[in-house]
Parts: sequence; structure tokens; C-alpha cells
Amino acid sequence: MVNYEVTVFTGNRAEATTLNNVFIKLVGTDGESKRKWLMGLKGASAFIRGAVSSFNICCPASLGELVLIQLDKQRLPLFPEDSWFPAKVEVKSPEGNIYRFPIHGWINNSNTHYFREGTALKVFEDTHHLGAYSRLQEMKKREQDYNWAVYMEGMPHCIKADNPLSLPCEVMFSFTKASEFAFTASTGLVELKLKGLADCKKPWTDIDSISRVFWCKQTEISEYVEEHWKEDAFFGYQFLNGVNPRLIRRCSALPSNLSVTDDMVFPSGQYSLAEEMKKGNIFLCDYRNLDGVKANTINGKQQYLTAPLVLLHRTPDAKMMPLAIQLKQTPADNPVFLPSDSEYDWLTAKIFVRSADFNEHQLNTHLLRTHLLAEVFAVSLLRNLPMVHPLYKLLIPHTRYTLQINYLARLFLISETGVFTKFSASGGEGMTTILKRSLSSMTYSSLCLPEDIAERGLEAVPNFYYKDDGLRLWEIIHRFVERVLGHYYKSDTDVQKDSELQKWIGDIFEHGFLSQASTGIPQGFSTMTELNKFVTMVIFTGSCQHAAVNSGQYDYGGWMPNTPITLQLPPPTRKGTTSEETMLQTFPDVNTTVQGMSTMWLLSKQSSDFVPFGEYPEEHFTEEIPCELIKDFQAELKKLSSDIKARNSTLKLPYPYLDPTALENSVAI
Repeated sequence: MVNYEVTVFTGNRAEATTLNNVFIKLVGTDGESKRKWLMGLKGASAFIRGAVSSFNICCPASLGELVLIQLDKQRLPLFPEDSWFPAKVEVKSPEGNIYRFPIHGWINNSNTHYFREGTALKVFEDTHHLGAYSRLQEMKKREQDYNWAVYMEGMPHCIKADNPLSLPCEVMFSFTKASEFAFTASTGLVELKLKGLADCKKPWTDIDSISRVFWCKQTEISEYVEEHWKEDAFFGYQFLNGVNPRLIRRCSALPSNLSVTDDMVFPSGQYSLAEEMKKGNIFLCDYRNLDGVKANTINGKQQYLTAPLVLLHRTPDAKMMPLAIQLKQTPADNPVFLPSDSEYDWLTAKIFVRSADFNEHQLNTHLLRTHLLAEVFAVSLLRNLPMVHPLYKLLIPHTRYTLQINYLARLFLISETGVFTKFSASGGEGMTTILKRSLSSMTYSSLCLPEDIAERGLEAVPNFYYKDDGLRLWEIIHRFVERVLGHYYKSDTDVQKDSELQKWIGDIFEHGFLSQASTGIPQGFSTMTELNKFVTMVIFTGSCQHAAVNSGQYDYGGWMPNTPITLQLPPPTRKGTTSEETMLQTFPDVNTTVQGMSTMWLLSKQSSDFVPFGEYPEEHFTEEIPCELIKDFQAELKKLSSDIKARNSTLKLPYPYLDPTALENSVAI
């Protein structure tokens, strides 16, 4: 007889405990054990939350190399069936080898569940008949659990689910996350309702009264915004380091629909546009994506959304200063506003730009380019790659909570009764228009930060912390991906013959980018270089890019005048018609302001079970080399974090959003 020592690790999370009887069977290349009831000295406490319990299994002879384990649990008479969250099982063989079986999932029925030994295997390497069979059964089950659905025609597809509770339990919020999310969502509005603001459909009568909203929910940055929101230097700064840094680009020739002269933008004659464009000092933000979009009706009043053109100048002291603003794409009845105009003409023009930026940011930069794409990457991963696949092990931590947070966004933010639909300028019909336009113009290169920065001509722009931190993160991630996948894929041929990998990217092309070849998204992978780049983009999009465009929403939008979610007067068609009074009438009503600000507070709130970027509490990789590569990855992120903190300590306005310690592994909020 030979003895196997089996150690079962129950996850340390709420409701992970089972009081049911647990059974195991070991399956190896030379045989299998009998199904064994795991009963030991701990009794019913063997599988409580966080428990580590060991058992012995005797077999007549060695089972050879262990391939998989079979687990099932059976309820006791008079006891209900419960759910159990085993983290992993480790088995020490009589030969002294340690086999690790990652699980990190719920077992909530009495069926037999198969879990593979942790060594990553591509499909063409999985030659043992029982391993291949369990792989096939796993993918059949996954295809049933993770189906595609169309939420809106012309948009990336999403997971099919009737309600949040119908999502597979593996992708749902933890108890902690669910409780905190619900609490934050309710307390913001409760506080505001107590102040009598959430139901007030009146306009603001003075700037000071706006500070009544969330007076106790200030951040260091939101206080700075409140103090500096009128300043041109801060207005320009936000195009680089605010929540929407992907619109600004270097301008080498003025657009035909923007008529400006040297005398208009450089009245003292110290510069010329032609010379400054040659030097790379002129920049443009063009909101043409919003042109002609039908604006919302809120509180029974027509709202207004413009499609501005903003011309900026990088000054010798490295500030990004606005030179001119045109609020519509066509010049008719559309003056070019200048810093030399009256205070409220110029300030009103900037307010219309900031409102346009909010709507472009929320729908294109934030919702489409991070949330919806991350969901496509996740659903395709779960449908096409088994747990034993190396790419599954690499990417699964970067899908945490994404499917549920997106379902809730569709339910509470962009549905017919959602906050965004009811209270933003682009809610309703306009939202559909913007999202469809945004997807149709999306390119693969724009999702890859080094190419995006180069294509926009921004490589040499100073004080561009989103670029500086983002490019370093991209390089660190790419190096990590290259090394991990290089451990498993030894040649381009390995990539080409991995049928599961090809199905993964094929599903993404079809369901995420609607089979539009013009996007440049790969339809398949031919080389390791292609694979490494795409996987880097997937990780960067769901963690780094999402943090850059999400985490600062309350910081920059908490003070409503800096980021109005809608505007209630049309843009001025001639100069000299604005005042403080017209500005206040242009701002959204009190209840609209409250809804927008409370939503931004919720979306910026970090939960206590937040997992920092590069941390992997669930151990999916078990082999020595990838585990060492993870440590190297974490060391590089730690160095970057230290550098960012040191830089931020010297800045009046820090840029913390791409500090690895502040990044979450996935789109989880």
C-alpha cells in the first residue's frame, strides 16, 4: 500500500464554509484511487472559511503522475445543501512529489467536479485521455454558462444574464464587495436627500451654494479643482492629466473649419501659428464625435451638447494654454472665443468644452474603451480557454468582478431609467449615436498606448504624467507577458496550432469589434509577437487604462462647474451676451448636479477587497518559472510606484492614478 497526503485549502472569504461531506478521487497516469470521504480529526470544521485540513488516502500502488482530482460534496440528512469555496488542493505523492490543483471557485451542488493539476498545458499538449476528456467537459459547461447577448445594436456584445444573480457564481461580487457597493450607492443619495437637494429641480442661484453638495466628501484634488477651475492653465492641464487624456493631439495644420489668425491668438505678436506648429507647440482637441448628437430633455427642459474645437499652445514654461475655442463644427453663428474676450464669454466657452468632454469621456473613453472591451475579453476567455491553459492563468485575475459591474452599469446607469440616461446631456438617443460612432472609428493602434501617443504626436510633451506613467506600465506589462507566454510558446508554430487561443481572438474580433476589419484588430494570431502585443493591450486596458479614466472622476467632477454633465442654455452665438447670471442658468439644475456628483463618488470609491495591480492572491500558476516571473513583475511595479510617489511629492497637483498600488487588477468599479 502507498499513501497520498491530501491538503485542502478552503478560501478565506465570506460564506466559503461547507458543513456537507466532501469526497475526493485522485486520477493519475497509472490508475486512480477510490472515491474517499475526507473525514478527519477536525470533523465538521475541516472546511470552514480559511481552514487548511490534511487527510491520508491509501492506494494499492502508485497512481503515476497525477492528472486531475474529482471533488464532490453531499449534504447530510436534515441539513440543507450549501456552497463551498475551495481555494486549492495539494497532494504529496509517496514518491515525495507535490501536486497542486488550483480551484478558486464555488461548488454549490452534489455533482462531481474535475480539477486539473496546475501545470499549464496548451490543447495540443494535453494528451492524457482523462485530461483531454475533462478539458472538453469543462469547455462544454463554460459555453452553457457564458453566452453572448446583444444589449444594443452596433455595440460590443455582452454576457447573457437575466439579472445579477443569474451570473455564474465565479464572476459575482464577494459578499464584502456587494455589501460595500450597496452601502456607498445608498449613502450618497441619503445624505443629499437629507439636505433637500436630490428632488430640487431649480437652477443654482450662486456658486457658493454648490459647495453644499458633498461638503463632507472632499478630496485633496477636488479642493484644488474648486479653487483653480477658472484658470486657463488648469483648463489646459486637464487635457493631459485629467480623466480624458486621449483626445489631445499635436496640430500640424489648422482644420479647415476653424478660422483663426496670428492676430487673434497671439495679439502681442510674440509668436506665429505657422512657426509654433513647425516646432510642435500647437495642439488640438476636436469633439467632432459629438456633432449633431440629439441632446437630452431633463426636468422637462431641452439640454444642450456642443462639438467644440479647442486650440492650445505649449508655452516655454511647459504649460498647455488654450488659444481659441469654437463651440460648433460649422463656423456659421459660431464665434471663435479667445482668452482676450470678456470674463464670462471666455469662461462660458470653457464650460461648454468641459461638458462636452464629460459626455465624450463617459461614453467613449470610459464605457466603451474600458468597460465594454474588458467584458468582451473576459467572456471570450471564459468561453474558450480552460483553467489549465496558460493564457487563462495569466488573464483570469484581470477579469475579477468585471461582468457583474458591467451588468449593474447597464441596469442602473445606461438603461432607460438609468442615471446617465436621465441626467446627462447625451442620455437617451444621443448615447446610442455616440457609442456607435465611437466603435466604428476605434482602431487597434489607439488601444495600444505607445502607438496611440506616437500617432497623436505627443511623445515629447512635458508634464504629461498619464503618458509618462502609462508608457512605463506598458513596457513592464509587455516584458512580463513576453516572458510568461515565452515559457509556454516556443515558436510561432505553437501559437498557430493552439486552436483554443485562435477561438479566443476570433470571438473577440466577432463579438467585440463586430467583425470590422478596419479596426485592425487581429482575427487570428500567426506570431508570438502579435500574441504578446495583444495580451499586453488586454491587461493594460482592464487595469491601467480603466484606472486612468475612472479613478479621478470625483476628483475632477466633484466640483460641478468644472465638469457639468449637461447644460441648459444653448451656446452663445455672439460675444457680449454672457454674465454670471447666464452662466448659472446654463449649469444643470440642482437635482441633476446631485445625481451626477453622487454617481461619480460611487464610481471613484475603492472597496476594501480591492486587489492591487500585479497581486495574485489566487494562485493559478504553480510552476517555478512563472511564479518567479510574477515576483520580478511585482518588483518592477514596486520600483515604478516608488518613482511616482517621489515625483508626486514635488507637485502641487499630484497624478496618482497610475501608481501600481492604486491600480486595481481589473475593471471592478
